[in-house]
Amino acid sequence: MSAVVQDMVVGIDVGGTRIKAVLATPEGSVAADTVRPTPPRLGERLGTVTADIVAELTAAGAGAPVAVGVVVPGLVDDEAGIGVWSANLGWRDLDLRGVIGAHVDVPVAVGHDVRSGLLAEHRLGAARGCDNVLFVPLGTGIACAVLARGRPVTGSLWTGEIGHVNVIPDGPLCGCGRRGCLEAVASAGAIGRRWSAATGLAGDAEQVAARVRAGDPAAIRVWDEAVEALTLVVAPVVAAVGVELVLVGGGLVRAGATLLDPLRAGLTRRLGGRDLARVAPAALGDRAGALGAATIALELVAR
Repeated sequence: MSAVVQDMVVGIDVGGTRIKAVLATPEGSVAADTVRPTPPRLGERLGTVTADIVAELTAAGAGAPVAVGVVVPGLVDDEAGIGVWSANLGWRDLDLRGVIGAHVDVPVAVGHDVRSGLLAEHRLGAARGCDNVLFVPLGTGIACAVLARGRPVTGSLWTGEIGHVNVIPDGPLCGCGRRGCLEAVASAGAIGRRWSAATGLAGDAEQVAARVRAGDPAAIRVWDEAVEALTLVVAPVVAAVGVELVLVGGGLVRAGATLLDPLRAGLTRRLGGRDLARVAPAALGDRAGALGAATIALELVAR
């Protein structure tokens, strides 16, 4: 029993609205977890927030971690441990590893939330047994990660940042400062905002999905535009990379068939009527990023 406790790691997924964290074993079993709102102006406070989470999970799981993994959205230099830029969290060139390392006394791994989430899905979730995968979480923002022949695809710092591809010229304002980005049209946050702007009613993406199922014309229009924008950006990636599985995650996937059925149909249409890739929901849900963070923490101590 003591060996399992000694091998535990903490994985922390810092999102635009929530921070999700797990205390996990090398096999992916979760001994404890926690979720808390992302505080405003997180930046330099990330170290103390991380230390608080580690202490909470250690107490709840009755074991101290040997490493901590923290994953964040935006542009991330994994090797240097730098958060280069995040539109949703509002930082530039933040020394993530240094800020966190000053407040915890174990090794710290830093990574991109979506790439790490894909590693977790491949190791523990819906991508097991498939080595050519496109992972697209739809939450506060949108990015993607690609697995080709079992290896994550990384190039420049902008690898996977499909959320900032322009899909509607002069469209809605994005957090990056430009207009018409995919993230400003098809993210969970954008769907809620666009429906509210169209109707004058308050609502989030989950409520919009329910109204789509009920036949609400305004909700259907916003939803269809979001799905169409997604297929416009995802289809060329499937064709260019040879993706066999499109794995959809994030909060928006809770809409189930309301999202996945038209997305499948749209991809098939854009790919010339060919079903080149399965479309499936991610299996790890809200824990994908946190379990991905735990995965890179385990890789750090295994080196």
